[in-house]
Amino acid sequence: MTGRLLVVGLGPGDRRQLTGEAEAAIAEAEAIYGYGPYLDRLPPRPCQSRHPSDNREEPTRAEAALRHAERGAIVALVSGGDPGVFAMAATVCDAIDKGPENWRAIDVVIVPGITAALAVAARVGAPLGDDFCVISLSDNLRPWPLVEERLRAAASAGFVLALYNPASRARPWQLASAFAALATVLPAETAVIFGRSIGREGERVSVTTLSLAGGEPADMATLVIVGSAETRIISRPGLSPLVYTPRARGRAVT
Repeated sequence: MTGRLLVVGLGPGDRRQLTGEAEAAIAEAEAIYGYGPYLDRLPPRPCQSRHPSDNREEPTRAEAALRHAERGAIVALVSGGDPGVFAMAATVCDAIDKGPENWRAIDVVIVPGITAALAVAARVGAPLGDDFCVISLSDNLRPWPLVEERLRAAASAGFVLALYNPASRARPWQLASAFAALATVLPAETAVIFGRSIGREGERVSVTTLSLAGGEPADMATLVIVGSAETRIISRPGLSPLVYTPRARGRAVT
């Protein structure tokens, strides 16, 4: 008998931002797989086995969860944020695509979660109020020149950018390179938001501009939003600024 694999998004970290559907999926699972710090967010449950692994072991983790579900178990595989945004859902689909035929018979359910871009945007207003795109700055799976090409193309087209995986100990230079690429097509006063560990201990949110953004610290727990030329920063005496991107644009004459 083939079991079920529930690929679950845990949201940005605050338990209040864990959806009811995600909570029910975790409670249903007989076994739970995930990156160790993500499993640490969840309280232990009786009769539920836990299988932590390292952050760079995503294909191995997906295959292990599929093999467990193949034996008839209900298995949860958790991701931070949303599992379909630079996370485990694509890895699971890739494993099924390339794996044994019987993995295609496993009932796979993707359970969405609040992704970091939405959590950070909500802290400052509505920077994603108009068209936007998400781009990972990691070059583990793609060459860096392609990342820069996508950054310039998206910014030139007027998209607000949500930048995932902006920096790590192995990649301390890439965020500065990304800002340099964006500076070739965006004004120096373009709004930039840094959001770190939203809803968790150590949360930090700051609003700056593209010309000053290089001085802000960032790591793998940080999400960076770069506004379009239309994005506005509203100063408020005694309060944090509001950042928004207006939805209205001039209509083309036909």
